[in-house]
Amino acid sequence: MKPDSERLAGLAFLPLVATFGFYILPLDWQSNVLIQFIPQLSAYLAFGLWSSYNHNLIAKLGLETEKLLLGIKWGALTGTSLGCFNAFIILSIFPALGGDITFLRHIPHAQIPFWVMVPWFILCIACAIELNFRGFLLGRLVTFGTQALDRQPLPSNRPPQYWLLLPVLLSALTFSFDPFMVATFGSLHWIAVWDGLIWGWMWIRMTNLYVVITAHAVEVLILYLTVRATLL
Repeated sequence: MKPDSERLAGLAFLPLVATFGFYILPLDWQSNVLIQFIPQLSAYLAFGLWSSYNHNLIAKLGLETEKLLLGIKWGALTGTSLGCFNAFIILSIFPALGGDITFLRHIPHAQIPFWVMVPWFILCIACAIELNFRGFLLGRLVTFGTQALDRQPLPSNRPPQYWLLLPVLLSALTFSFDPFMVATFGSLHWIAVWDGLIWGWMWIRMTNLYVVITAHAVEVLILYLTVRATLL
């Protein structure tokens, strides 16, 4: 990725601080659904502010039309692989370790009518979340780091790519520890850590938001259908 002259990339730290700051609140506050959504709302607020001060947003987010087909191809492959793997974790490994998955019958996603959930709601969720966590949060953390490194002389033999692991990790942890995600999926929220790492790495490598949107949507579709078929 090349250095960019964009402004206010540091706004990416707002949802990061809001997410981890949530866990120092009193427990009765943490149980409030409205408070659980504050980190996500702060992310979209930061995204809106960042958007109003920058141009060429399509390229910065990785949404150029020429990337669409490649993104769908690799996203479908990745989403299918992760969906099958995570379905095995949820339906086989987690119960074998003493976990109870029957609570999934009662989460908000299970209350939505099937014809709304598949595929429309799943696709909307994938678009919104990936725009937030990969397009904005990860992309702006990378830009912020790139701008900071540009102000520091680096030895010519030092590979700068290694530092990209930090924004990928931060975005994955912010994604997996989103308060509403934790409240909804309990211990299963840890699955989102490796999902976030893989999707983040793919976005870094390809700067293609279509690939992570597709991967997210396909994985959730597989998980939704398999879990629904098992628990009905």
